[in-house]
Amino acid sequence: MKIIDGKALAANMREELKEKIAAFGEPITLAVVLAGENPASQVYVRNKAKACAEVGINSITRLLPESCTQEELEGELTKLAADETVNGILLQLPLPAHLNERAALKKIPVEKDVDGFNEENVGLLATNRGGIAACTPLGVMKMLEYAGVSPCGKHAVVIGRSNTVGRPMALLLLNADATVTICHSKTQNLKEICREADILIAAIGRKKFVTADMVKDGATVIDVGINRDENGKLCGDVDFENVSKKAYAISPVPGGVGPMTITMLMHNTFLAAENQRARREERQAKN
Repeated sequence: MKIIDGKALAANMREELKEKIAAFGEPITLAVVLAGENPASQVYVRNKAKACAEVGINSITRLLPESCTQEELEGELTKLAADETVNGILLQLPLPAHLNERAALKKIPVEKDVDGFNEENVGLLATNRGGIAACTPLGVMKMLEYAGVSPCGKHAVVIGRSNTVGRPMALLLLNADATVTICHSKTQNLKEICREADILIAAIGRKKFVTADMVKDGATVIDVGINRDENGKLCGDVDFENVSKKAYAISPVPGGVGPMTITMLMHNTFLAAENQRARREERQAKN
C-alpha cells in the first residue's frame, strides 16, 4: 500500500514554483476578498497569504463586514478586476447568507479567476478547451500523477457533486480519458458502484463514510473530506485505517489533499500571470 503524501508533493511543487516566479521577472499579485467573519474562512485567508509569501507572490486582502451589501461586494471585485497590477482574484466562500455568490463570481474576469469558479472557466473545462481549473480537483490530479496512477482507461468514481470539487473533479478525470461515475445523496446501490472503482474520490464531508467493504482490492483512494471524529481529531471521508489495507494507494487526512489545494492556488495565480503577459505581448506585437 502506497500513501500519497500531499504535504511532501506540495512542498516540492512550491519550491519549483518559487524558482519559476523568481525567473518571471515581474511582480505577481493575488487579491483575496473576504466578506464577513467566518472563523474558518479567516484561517484559510491567512494560510493563503502565508503560501503567497513562501513562493514570492504579493498578497493583498480586502476585508468587508458581515453586513456589506451586494453592491459593495461587487464594487470591490470590479475595482480589482480593473487593476492591472492584480493577476488573480479569489472570493473566499461561503459568503454571508444575504449575498448572491453567483452574481459576485461573475464580476471576476475569467483571466483572473484563479479559483476556477467563473462560469466561462467551467465551460472551458467541460468542453476540454483549457481554462483555469478549480484548485482542489487539480491538486487531486497532481496527486494521482505523483502516485504513478494514470486515469486513462480506468473507472473513476467521484462521491459528491459540489460545484467546487465533485463536478470539476469528474470533468478533469473525463478529460484524462477515465470512465467516470458521479455518485451523490440520491445514488442507488452506492456501495456496489464504489466497489467497481479503480480510482475512488471521496468528497462529501461525512466522517469515515467510505468503509473497506466499499473499496475493491488494489483501488486508488483519494480523500478530499476534512471532518472531526468523536474525539475531535481531524479525519477524512474515508475510514483510513481499514481502507488502507485494501488500497493500492491512498491519501491521508491530514497531509493529503489539503496542502495541495493552496499550492494549486499558487500554481493558478502564476498561470494567470503568464497568460496575461502573453496576451499583452500579443497586443503589443499587433500595434
